[in-house]
Amino acid sequence: MPNEHSHTGTLFVVATPLGNLEDITLRAIRTLRETGAIACEDTRRASILLRHLDIQQKRLVSYHSFNEPKAVRQIIGLLEEGTDVSLITDAGTPVISDPGYTILQAVRESGMTVIPVPGPSALTAALSACPLPVSSFFFAGFLPHKKGRRSRIDFLCSLQSSIVLYESPFRIMQLLDEIEERLPQAQVFIAREMTKIHEEYVAGTIAEIREHLAAGKTRGEFVVVLHPAGKKAIQPEHHHADHH
Repeated sequence: MPNEHSHTGTLFVVATPLGNLEDITLRAIRTLRETGAIACEDTRRASILLRHLDIQQKRLVSYHSFNEPKAVRQIIGLLEEGTDVSLITDAGTPVISDPGYTILQAVRESGMTVIPVPGPSALTAALSACPLPVSSFFFAGFLPHKKGRRSRIDFLCSLQSSIVLYESPFRIMQLLDEIEERLPQAQVFIAREMTKIHEEYVAGTIAEIREHLAAGKTRGEFVVVLHPAGKKAIQPEHHHADHH
């Protein structure tokens, strides 16, 4: 869709690497170079990526939950001046269980153009290596920590389809207990530290995953895929990749 306000800038939603800095598209590099400003979650994390790409003297606009209204005003102001802006997060694709929605919504409501620059996503990366059936699935993102968590898990377990969600290392064991309570026969696949030195992909029963994680391997955020199979949907397997 062409920009209805030709004098205004465009917001580019740019996917960036999950960990391995080689995982960035040529188009994403060009977009980051050519846009006048970059809106990012953490200026320090963004600076590491920009230094790696040899992109210098770029205006960075920090946005996070504590400064959202101010950041939105800054970004809208830049776009209205005719400056193109790239929107990035600390890793992966913005807006998908990541900040950026408020900015995206404000830009759309202002009648300006939003263009995606696709690339790395924790969701699609995990699914591409998943041995469970995922031709269709329900993506739940992060679950509530406390209020509403039980009812949300009850809903997900009632779907009787593959479920994909994100979980922190602090609640992964709790999640396995909560799933086992409702779907004791479920098959589970976890992806951890994707594209990083200690990336790991493990599949099996809840008991097998719990035993594996009990060895202390709970660092890094997890992508968890659940399949409510009454019989084994897969053969248990464990793949560990050590590469940069």
